[in-house]
Amino acid sequence: MRSKKAILNITTSLLLQVVIVISSFIIPRYIIKTFGSDINGAVVSISSFLAYIVLLEAGVGGVVKAALYKPLANKNGKQISGIIKATERFFKVIAFLFLIYTCIIAIIFPYITNNLFDYIFLCSLVVIIGTSSFVQYYFGITYSILLQADQRGYISSIFQILTIIANTIISVILINSGFGIHIVLLGSAAIFVIRPILLQIYVKRKYQITSDCQIDNNAIKQRWDGLGHHIAFFLHRNTDVVVLTIFTSVRDVSVYNVYYMVVAGIQKLVNTLTSGVEAAFGNMIAKGEKSSLEKNFRLYEFISFTSTTILFTSAGLLILPFISVYTQGITDVDYYKPLFAYVLVLAEAIYCVRLPYNAIVLAAGHFKQTKNAAYMEAIINIVLSTLFVIFWGMTGVAIATFIAMSFRTIHYAMYLSKNILNRSIFVFVKRVAVSIIAAGITIFFAKVVPIMVINSYIEWVGYAIVITLIALIINILLSLIFYIDEMKRLFSISKKIINRRK
Repeated sequence: MRSKKAILNITTSLLLQVVIVISSFIIPRYIIKTFGSDINGAVVSISSFLAYIVLLEAGVGGVVKAALYKPLANKNGKQISGIIKATERFFKVIAFLFLIYTCIIAIIFPYITNNLFDYIFLCSLVVIIGTSSFVQYYFGITYSILLQADQRGYISSIFQILTIIANTIISVILINSGFGIHIVLLGSAAIFVIRPILLQIYVKRKYQITSDCQIDNNAIKQRWDGLGHHIAFFLHRNTDVVVLTIFTSVRDVSVYNVYYMVVAGIQKLVNTLTSGVEAAFGNMIAKGEKSSLEKNFRLYEFISFTSTTILFTSAGLLILPFISVYTQGITDVDYYKPLFAYVLVLAEAIYCVRLPYNAIVLAAGHFKQTKNAAYMEAIINIVLSTLFVIFWGMTGVAIATFIAMSFRTIHYAMYLSKNILNRSIFVFVKRVAVSIIAAGITIFFAKVVPIMVINSYIEWVGYAIVITLIALIINILLSLIFYIDEMKRLFSISKKIINRRK
């Protein structure tokens, strides 16, 4: 049952990420083409300043999920209700702070952008984007966390897929109909009200959440440590855009975001694995199934490293041709930035490498033990980004991100090896070495492929298939040499799944 839920969660999460990636390419393209790079950069900057509410599920949400694993496994409805009530009360405090924060950003943001646009224009833009974020995530976040902890994240994913598709369609229609950016974003905010309503209806029918229960604050006593992780992650994740907004211009932010859309799309595909199995690992830890945890983690780690190597090596070879096609006809700013592209791809690859370790730390509830490294990552990124942007612009910001991500990834690997899995750190070192070798061989053989003149998405897709196949074949061959046991187990699981569907 646990395996079936994990597969269903992974499948729907993968579909969700595909929908998000497609939508994230369509809407900005229309905004840039219709309103210009300045408006797109302003929207991206505002979204980054307000993005922390979106990341609550990765911060406090992780603490709540860790607390829910055991009562869900034991089917203790009273304890589940107590945790849910404590979570709802905590999020009310966060919501109040977020509203204050949004008002502050609305007041100061026009000055940060050197009054590039009318003051009222930018203030109202901040309020609209802030309202959209608040409605989309606050009202449904507790129920979404409960579903994820119960290995029913696929329900939340399905609802989110429907709202994203509807949002994309409505946004394109409004832009093509000649409406301004404010009306477009208001239409988007209205669409995202649907998801929390659907989540509330489903959870109330599925779970017996009682209102007369005792609030269990002790179960989520690490909520402030989890929030610390979240704040550090917010600062780290949004430092690039904030620094570029302050020290360069919103046009540079627009260029950065176009490249980031590509790597973020790939990162989300890899991250799909985490969203599908974290709850299953939490269930294993709650039941004390140590051998099952270790065996399944080895396979998960192998899949994560291999998919990261294949996808990001391919991305490094394909990103510039894609950007050239994507920005055809856009002349208000130069979008061709090779060195920046390569550094950004490498930085996001490092982030994806740590996803397996992050999943286990969250599932085990080790928030307090790892919060200092989260703070250090954010500090490193902020300090180095502020220094490097002066000399190397957005490339310097990407270099700072790479250094900060490398620090945290190494810390995660060392902590997990010593405190949870009790294994040698050289397991991690070996996986990194094999990935580097695979990437190097792929790049070498990719150069053998005749350089194509790519002027359309169809030509790019053809080239992308060739490059990705090269990366896939090389990684499979190396896996047969270094990870034969994991390959056998993966083949066995795949065979069982195919036989069940016959």
